[in-house]
Amino acid sequence: MQNKGIIVFLTVIVTALCLYYLSFTFVSNGIQQRANEYATDASGNVDFVKRRVYLDSIWREPVYNFLGADFTYQEIKETELGLGLDLQGGMHVTLEVSPVEIVKGIAGNPKDPAFNKSVDDAREIAKTSDEKFVDIFYAEWQKNNPDKELSSIFATAANRGRISLETPDSEILEIIDTEVENAIDRSFNILRTRIDRFGTSQPNIQRIQGSGRIQIELPGVDNQERVRNLLQGVAKLQFWEVAEINEISGALDAINNAWVADNQGTEEEPTEEYEEGMSEEDSLRIALEKQLEEIDPMNQNNDVSPIYSLLQPDMGLAYQVRDTIVINQILQNENYSSLIPRDIKLLWGVKPFVMEDGTEVLELYAINAPRGTEQAPLEGDVVTDARQVLDQTSRPAVSMQMNAEGARKWRQITGSNIGRRIAVVLDDFVYTAPVVNGEIPSGQSEIAGNFTIQEAQDLANILKSGSLPAPTQIVEESIIGPTLGKEAQSQGIISMVAGLLIVVLFMVAYYSKGGFVAVAALIFNIFFILGILAQLGAALTLPGIAGIVLTIGMSIDANVLIFERIKEELANGVGLLAAINAGYNKAFSAILDSNVTTFLTGAILYALGQGPVKGFAVVLMIGIASSFFSSVFITRVIVSWMTKKGEKSSLSFATPFAKNALNDLNFDFLSKRKFAYLISSGIIILGLGIAAINGLKFGVDFTGGRSYIVAFQEPMVPSDLKVGLDGEFDGSVEVKTYGSNNVLKVTTSYLINEDDDESNRAVEEKVKEGIATVTGFAFSEDSENLAEGQFAITGSSKVGATVADDIKTSSVEAMVVAILAIFLYILLRFRKWQYSLASIIALIHDTLFVIAAFAIASAFGATFEIDQVFIAAVLTVIGYSINDTVIIFDRIRENIELRGTNKLVKVFNEAINQTLGRTLITSFTTLIVVIVLLIFGGEVLRGFSFALFIGIVVGTYSSVYIATPVVVDLMKKELDKEKEKVA
Repeated sequence: MQNKGIIVFLTVIVTALCLYYLSFTFVSNGIQQRANEYATDASGNVDFVKRRVYLDSIWREPVYNFLGADFTYQEIKETELGLGLDLQGGMHVTLEVSPVEIVKGIAGNPKDPAFNKSVDDAREIAKTSDEKFVDIFYAEWQKNNPDKELSSIFATAANRGRISLETPDSEILEIIDTEVENAIDRSFNILRTRIDRFGTSQPNIQRIQGSGRIQIELPGVDNQERVRNLLQGVAKLQFWEVAEINEISGALDAINNAWVADNQGTEEEPTEEYEEGMSEEDSLRIALEKQLEEIDPMNQNNDVSPIYSLLQPDMGLAYQVRDTIVINQILQNENYSSLIPRDIKLLWGVKPFVMEDGTEVLELYAINAPRGTEQAPLEGDVVTDARQVLDQTSRPAVSMQMNAEGARKWRQITGSNIGRRIAVVLDDFVYTAPVVNGEIPSGQSEIAGNFTIQEAQDLANILKSGSLPAPTQIVEESIIGPTLGKEAQSQGIISMVAGLLIVVLFMVAYYSKGGFVAVAALIFNIFFILGILAQLGAALTLPGIAGIVLTIGMSIDANVLIFERIKEELANGVGLLAAINAGYNKAFSAILDSNVTTFLTGAILYALGQGPVKGFAVVLMIGIASSFFSSVFITRVIVSWMTKKGEKSSLSFATPFAKNALNDLNFDFLSKRKFAYLISSGIIILGLGIAAINGLKFGVDFTGGRSYIVAFQEPMVPSDLKVGLDGEFDGSVEVKTYGSNNVLKVTTSYLINEDDDESNRAVEEKVKEGIATVTGFAFSEDSENLAEGQFAITGSSKVGATVADDIKTSSVEAMVVAILAIFLYILLRFRKWQYSLASIIALIHDTLFVIAAFAIASAFGATFEIDQVFIAAVLTVIGYSINDTVIIFDRIRENIELRGTNKLVKVFNEAINQTLGRTLITSFTTLIVVIVLLIFGGEVLRGFSFALFIGIVVGTYSSVYIATPVVVDLMKKELDKEKEKVA
């Protein structure tokens, strides 16, 4: 084999990298296990606050040494293969920045009735429209004010210098668009700062491009109400005067003395450390270390410095980030906080700065707050504009503009604080504290500092948070309790192990030693998938596990193709080595084509999908790439090693019972093609007819609404609960069993168009009250220890109507783009439009067949939801079905090159028969895995698994009886026309 050395080298490198990145996961799991042990009391109850304190105490501490390189717990968490919300519990939130308030804010909240009507009308239209709010508003403005310019509303004193009465509508719309975009960026930065303080591992925040939405994932959160309040709270921007060090030094000395007095002599017997004559600094250090031992069980922070020893006159109070936990405990203790003057409050800086030695230091600002007031000398609502500029030395700075009232107060504050600092505070964190160089007589100011351009832009955005209200609303929410997370973990592991074992047994039983080669490739494949996911810092979700399970079945496909080709060559009398070479060479193009088409569907899913669909797409794409490498190249190296004795090698590719199985087949498939067309059309028409009459069951993410997973201590009858709840919710309720007969999923569209917190609470309370009324049971917060006659809500989700419309739109786009991409690829590879058109007809057939199967199943009482995960399943079916089709087409092309097109039907029939063994074996192995997923994958993946099950069966059928016959019919017509021309 050529290039064997390169393959071995790459395999060793990739394996080493995977081991390296997966090692962080093992270390992280060990640390979390120790945290659980530390936080578990004698009764087995876990104190989650204590667990969080444990993990926070080592967050920036080295906890893992790899070949001399130290890694902190934070770096480990950023690199480990984490678990998604569905596997460990937590909260997923999608927030939307309200453009309505931004437009009103730019206009100065006018009382003009025509303006307000245009805004209100646009708000209603935007709920069901894909257009930008600004464009909808302008269309309504023109309708309500046909002869009026936008400048009549937006040319205000606050907008002086950028909008005048002569400014055309187009420029004003550009300004509004820019402000909306800036507001989204501003909200993103504010939210990112807030979620970093939730105390959760691996919080994730990202913007959804092309929309005003921000997605946030918070694994392990245990106080959803706090999360909602913190995420939706309006940013509070303030300007405070910073106290000088000498103004608070007396208070710091008093705290030091009190701390020493409280902690000296606490040992049962005096130690050498408390000998007479010990300095106050050393004794305080000992006390702090003792306190820290209680907070930091791993005893990482053993060099805590006392408060007053870290005073830095030009920077205020500064502490190593790792010491801030202890500092906070001291300052929050009433015995010490009472020593701080009432007109001083202490606020942390928003982010640390790095010293020359690499130490991260966080500043604690002493703020002048007369009589402990929360009202700052100047509030952020006076800021009318802020932007990044260059100062006189061409360094990045921030220009800030205030209104008349703000300019007056700003002049007073700067005039009385020359040479002192003014802190810019957002959400009680100091973003910057520049020194005042002189009185600023106008509202135009420039803030200079050691900024990068990006930092200056961020600060400008922060300053504008007080000028334009940009409230965020939760438009989509999903809460998964820890009980559901643990159940999903076990279901995923069982599915993966069961699927793997069955495939391994079959491959060895059918292909003998060749089967062991395929199993080795399969193990490499799974290992590479997990390692690459860890390298990307991705989280493994339940749909991701489904992707791995599916890859287990699909990755066998390449080896089946190769082994069947080798068996053909051996049957024709070719020697072992020559047969192996021919098998790999002849199978390569079909393997490449089938992998590319499936990868294309994965890429489209990732680009257009959301939430769990993206996770599935990532695993699918990684799985396709790694399976191609392991199945084609790694197996080639293994086979080469196993055949080093040449023709005398004992490597075999069939067991005795499988040696002649599926060989020498000669079925006339194409003669039945019209009957197949009729059967397919009949089933599809029947299914779609049932769907038209009864309707399909669309999930919450397609219709909008709220769902609650309700666990009971005893089995429940869904229909009984539905009848009772219908009266409470005016019939807008569905109840169904969710995985087991004591867990139900309650879905309602009640108050679907209301996204505020009050409505969310009202619906949840209504569900609780309704269930209690119908069943007579009591609600319990403790879902893990339900008593008789109790129920608990273990998970919930909410999708707003606008988000649901967007998801439906993106799903349709994904389907259309996938089909077009495959059409173009097939056209590129086979150079004949008949192959491309036949492929698309077969894919549309498969899609409609799956939808029809869902409708027919619902008629027999087996209802599956049409949701995002269903779309992922259909697109996967499209990718899988095209695999079968491409492999048959590849053999047809090969046969046509050898025999020509004189006997077209015979050539096509031969191709189908020659590839039938591979088709049936691959479909069988994949189908086994999908059946395992259907049985053990849990309720979340039930519809997904059912769609795959139908799709694989139908995809195999359509490759033989739809796609191939359509090519025959299309090519025959073309040949007949050519013959007519010749005649």
